[in-house]
Amino acid sequence: MMWEGRGWVSYLHIFLVSSLYLFGTTRAADSVIDIKKDNIDSVVAQNDVVFVNFYAEWCKFSRMLAPIFEQTATKIKSEYPQANRIAMGRVDCDKEADICAAYHISKYPSLKLWRSGQVAKKEYRGQRTQEAFLQHLHEQLKDPILPIKSVQENETPENKKKRAVYLHFASAQVPYWHNVQRMASYLRDECPFYVIFGSTGPASRPGQGDTVVFREAVGNQFNEDIYHGPLEDYNALNQWIYDRCVPLVREITFENAEELTEEGLPFVILFHKADDLKSAEIFKQEINKQVLGERNTVNFLLADGEKFSHPLAHLGKSQADLPLIAIDSFRHMYLFPNFNDITIPGKLKQFIDDLHSGKLHRVFHYGFDPNEPQTIQTIGDGDSAIKTGEHIPVQAGDQGKRAQAGGNSISPPESTFKKLAPSRNRYTLLQRDEL
Repeated sequence: MMWEGRGWVSYLHIFLVSSLYLFGTTRAADSVIDIKKDNIDSVVAQNDVVFVNFYAEWCKFSRMLAPIFEQTATKIKSEYPQANRIAMGRVDCDKEADICAAYHISKYPSLKLWRSGQVAKKEYRGQRTQEAFLQHLHEQLKDPILPIKSVQENETPENKKKRAVYLHFASAQVPYWHNVQRMASYLRDECPFYVIFGSTGPASRPGQGDTVVFREAVGNQFNEDIYHGPLEDYNALNQWIYDRCVPLVREITFENAEELTEEGLPFVILFHKADDLKSAEIFKQEINKQVLGERNTVNFLLADGEKFSHPLAHLGKSQADLPLIAIDSFRHMYLFPNFNDITIPGKLKQFIDDLHSGKLHRVFHYGFDPNEPQTIQTIGDGDSAIKTGEHIPVQAGDQGKRAQAGGNSISPPESTFKKLAPSRNRYTLLQRDEL
């Protein structure tokens, strides 16, 4: 009888512990909103910040993330109990395929953030720990506009930003303040926003009144651009700021390479020396002149040739060959024949058109069409010269391969930047093509 009593007590203990565990788990899970087609618009509209996990039940990385995400939701809600301040949600992409397609989800888990009803340009790609999530969310909940006393104090060497928006406003009571806050929140990953209250305009134009100024560091100097449109016109001001904070030509780094690669657009890259500002400026000017209409079909990028020496070596080039332009299609790399030719009208556009038409790839596999005019580049000099297709870099060892292939087929190097794409050690990748 005594044994039976002890057994009953043991079973009761197990039941209570299990119940408490399940209650805690359920409570954590309840902190995360299940986002569906019928509630996504209201969730993102009603909350200042919304952090969403796009997942699939069968994905091992999604299963590993789930309890951490739920615990983070419980913790952040306890820190910010105010209604509509922050929400954390999840989308089951097997059940809500339309939502996931609308946001171009190509891997699980994908973590996206909404600020003031707008989805942020950048995904969260940091560590998947509660501490890292909380730190990220605390940053998102800070005021996106920082008050300062002067532009000069903010541009000391230790504080200098490459590009920033400065608001010279009399006070925060101006009717367009809320609009500017929305812009600053949306673009906080691209441009910091600073406000100088009580200012009557930038130093270059004192007495102008409330003014929005964009400043960009170019070498040791700053270029200043002033918005001249009506501050009450949200769409015009938003577009003006966006065009400057998110430039047509971006710099690729090891920190943003995964994000840029995941966009899926081929790279048109200028490799240059870090202190060579002239070639970068020429590159930008010619893109605006010749191929502005290609901004949605390729990514125009600047790369520090010293940091990205491996792709250069892959092209058979070195620091001594800079500046140079190449396309990385995520299959192969193709070399623009001569940087100085970039100013020839139509030359850069033809290079990109040859990528889109498949000509660059076709030459690689099948050689030149004998009926098509060819542009020949000679690499080397004297008897050792190697004649190749204009956009196909080769090394001396390729001659024998071409001869065996019939003398016309030339092998471009394989893509190196595809190796910087999202890793299968962190994600379940849905697209199994060039990425």
